[in-house]
Amino acid sequence: MAVIRDYNKLASDILQEVGGEENISNFSRCATRLRLVLNETPATAKANVQSMPGVIAVVESAGQFQVVIGTHVADVFNAFSGMVKMNENGAAQKTRWLDAVIATMSAVFAPIVYILAAAGILQGLLILLGLADADIKSTGTFAVLNFMSWTPFAFLPVFIAITAARHFKCNPFIAVLCCCALINPEWTALAGKIATGSEVKFFFFPLAETVYTSSVLPPLFLVWALSWFERRVEKWLPEVISPLFTPLICFVVIVPLTLIVIGPITSWAALGVANGYNALFHAAPALAAAIIGGVWQVIVIFGVHWGITPVIMANFDTQGYDSFQAYQTIAVIGQMAAVFGVFIKSRNKQLKATSLSAGVTAIFGITEPAIYGVTLRFKKPFICGCIGGAIGAVVASLFGSLYYAYAALPGLFTLVNAISPDAPMSFIGELVGAGTAIVLTIIMVQFVGFEDPVEETQNIEQSAPLTVGPLQMLSPIKGEVIALESVKDEAFAGKVLGDGIAIIPHEGKVVAPCDAQVATLIDSHHAIGLICDNGAELLIHVGLNTVNLQGQYFTPLVKEGDRVAAGTPLLAFDKAQIEQAGYDLTTPVLVVNSDEFTLTRHQSQGAVTVGVPLMSLA
Repeated sequence: MAVIRDYNKLASDILQEVGGEENISNFSRCATRLRLVLNETPATAKANVQSMPGVIAVVESAGQFQVVIGTHVADVFNAFSGMVKMNENGAAQKTRWLDAVIATMSAVFAPIVYILAAAGILQGLLILLGLADADIKSTGTFAVLNFMSWTPFAFLPVFIAITAARHFKCNPFIAVLCCCALINPEWTALAGKIATGSEVKFFFFPLAETVYTSSVLPPLFLVWALSWFERRVEKWLPEVISPLFTPLICFVVIVPLTLIVIGPITSWAALGVANGYNALFHAAPALAAAIIGGVWQVIVIFGVHWGITPVIMANFDTQGYDSFQAYQTIAVIGQMAAVFGVFIKSRNKQLKATSLSAGVTAIFGITEPAIYGVTLRFKKPFICGCIGGAIGAVVASLFGSLYYAYAALPGLFTLVNAISPDAPMSFIGELVGAGTAIVLTIIMVQFVGFEDPVEETQNIEQSAPLTVGPLQMLSPIKGEVIALESVKDEAFAGKVLGDGIAIIPHEGKVVAPCDAQVATLIDSHHAIGLICDNGAELLIHVGLNTVNLQGQYFTPLVKEGDRVAAGTPLLAFDKAQIEQAGYDLTTPVLVVNSDEFTLTRHQSQGAVTVGVPLMSLA
């Protein structure tokens, strides 16, 4: 996957390929994917988006067009959010109910997954500290860190209120207010009385003993109901009193409705599914382990893995432990081992680099780059990872391994979640199972092998010229040089997109500043990206906000993939017409990956002609 730092461009390109804003019913993201619900999927969208720099893969699953981006998905999602303004109703009614459920789970949990992961890591560290020094548990420091580690789980309904309100498009403050009522200590005390046999009614309706700390489905369905009810209340009320009475009416209706109906039913449903899995686990733990360890990464491929979260949370809430995540972790570790197995066996430098990067990401529990970038691409390593994960999980099940702390991103660092003073063999079994998955998978990859593209790499290496010493960049435009900080655009002036200089053009022509390859030619033709022979990524952006011209007055003279020499004409533009249209033609010349180079400016201001040395990169 090519490196990209212009996430606004990537988001714009994706939006264009999928048919524009009018073709989008809904969109969300998870830890690694931009998830789009399209009214219709253009025939060429998958292939075109998948070939974009910065995109690992495209998966069409669960009624979604899922663009796998990796750890920078938040940057692309934020850019995408600024380009797509969903209307009140969208076109969500066209989505199948199962697809809508999966999309909702992803939209709700993905934004808070790292918060939960941070708390889970803290819990794991406290477990280790307690084992190293039992007396530390009686200290105030341990007590403070311990309640901190449980905070996001105790207040999980509040986090869900925030993310679900965005997904269902309702007032987030009303959603938080309602969900806070569910975890109010006064309700917990009332529920405790009901549990001991006392009857408590809301008017004529008896209340259940359900408590909602750490709950998932009750707050989720609460916000869903709120989104429907709030819109109707706003329509009923006169505009002058709506800001005050809409929160009041929603509050006094939705909270009791949840306590009487929504909460008990959804809690029962989550427990029912959890009990079904637990029944299989208790009847045949090795079978449950083999299924989860072997199939989990297949589920990840289709992007429906968020749907299991309520089941896992229900187990932790009712039992204080969970077996699913113990096996899920080993499945993740199996795929991690598979990509490291490819790294060990491959003789392709590019594949080794990709495998190493994806493997490091998989250590932290994110396996999509490993799957789409390496193992699934070559098929056999993916299968080896699934087999290793299944066998490793079965081994762990023989020790009775369980997780005693929730792992938002199960992986190598969450193995400590299997530690419990009451079950000393749990952690040992998890270690042995994980070790089995790692060793077995790597060995299988070495013996089974895959089609290593060695010759392709050698050809690339032989054909690619090498640059020794600093790379000299010549001026691509005739004009007046100014400091980048002087550009009247915050992104350019703040060097968000990279360091460089800017030129106010005196004529409408752009040439190559060095020997390079044309990496990107933006559809509106106002900007061009180059990759220099030393790896520097250049962006020449003609004018400010000239993307709005949609290519008018611009004429590209090269195409993507072309090899150009210094001085080769790249782009022509009608300077007079663009200025007459009211656009500032100040042209930033940026080194996008400037953090990887030492940039020396030969000229920071004054007149410059084409071909004059402008900067050096070392």
